[in-house]
Amino acid sequence: MLLTQVAIDLLGCWLLYLFARRNISERAGTAVLALSALCIFTAAYAATGLTESLSVFAVSLGIYSFGELRLSARSSELQTFSALFKRTLPLAGATALAILLRPDGVVLLAAVVIALLWYGRASRRRAVATACLFAALALLPLVPWTARNWRTFHVIQPLAPEYANNPGERVDRGFIRWFRTWAVEFSSTGNVYWNLDSDVIDIGDLPSRAFDSAGQYARTENLLNEYNARDKMSPALDAAFGELAAERVAAHPVRYYVWLPLARVADMWLRPRTEAFDLNVFWWRWREHPRESAGAIGLGLLNLTYLAAALAGFVRRRAPFLVLLGSYVALQCAVLALIAAPEARYTLEAYPVVIVCAGAFLASLGTGRPGVGASR
Repeated sequence: MLLTQVAIDLLGCWLLYLFARRNISERAGTAVLALSALCIFTAAYAATGLTESLSVFAVSLGIYSFGELRLSARSSELQTFSALFKRTLPLAGATALAILLRPDGVVLLAAVVIALLWYGRASRRRAVATACLFAALALLPLVPWTARNWRTFHVIQPLAPEYANNPGERVDRGFIRWFRTWAVEFSSTGNVYWNLDSDVIDIGDLPSRAFDSAGQYARTENLLNEYNARDKMSPALDAAFGELAAERVAAHPVRYYVWLPLARVADMWLRPRTEAFDLNVFWWRWREHPRESAGAIGLGLLNLTYLAAALAGFVRRRAPFLVLLGSYVALQCAVLALIAAPEARYTLEAYPVVIVCAGAFLASLGTGRPGVGASR
């Protein structure tokens, strides 16, 4: 199964190459192919039994299919419903796959609808019709899943729930909200969030921003000691964490609703991607594990290189379909801001956009060519 996943991942690399070659240049296609096929971050998850690799492929297929749809529209090949249906179906299939793999796959749906309306604004009626056809085809595979959930569990649940809980299963929302009042780093996810109902939680793993006063530190310590006595969260204890969270939110609402979500998004994008390479999450503790720290720093610099090149390609308008690509990344960041437990792998689905923009920028170096104005 993992070998099959590797093959699918390589197919995604090829689709990004075709997209760049047809919508930018042959040189850009070569750059995109190199960046995608040699990307250690996506390659690591191709050999991992998680949804990330297939989700990356779904986004790659979506980008390629959108490019093919727009090329057909510009060449007036979509004059009949059958031709429009034929070109829209692969794009809808990629979006449906993204949604079925992960609930945040709806970001691709929203970004494509925005882009279809934007690039088709010269003929609004046709643009709206195309967007409606696409959305209907993309959402159609959710109908059996929704019907099954209603028939079996008597709930209207077209997407996987936020906390991956079964219908009727209790979610420790008080603890989760308390965690959101201070959590930023992936290390907190691993040492605190993932330990819930499975292991002890050491107050020493909490940063100083988890306490606003000495009294709050004492309350937190008492709650954690009560939890550690059983390694199990009770409804009463969860409610106590919820009360503590409510006090912290009321005291610092801007921190809770603005700064911490932004910090979590920044951490997911910028921190060294240690999670897939068996490297210590405390990568900055050089004296404890110098080799692992060096490897983590190297991965961090490589990630920053990809992101810097992508940003340059976007800002300098070297990449095509900037409304599609920009909308996808912006909406993905908005979703990530709502996630309680940050993990760098959640940004991996946006890496096809990063690779396309970075490849477009690298291909423009030394050529003096302007951006691709027809497809911005």
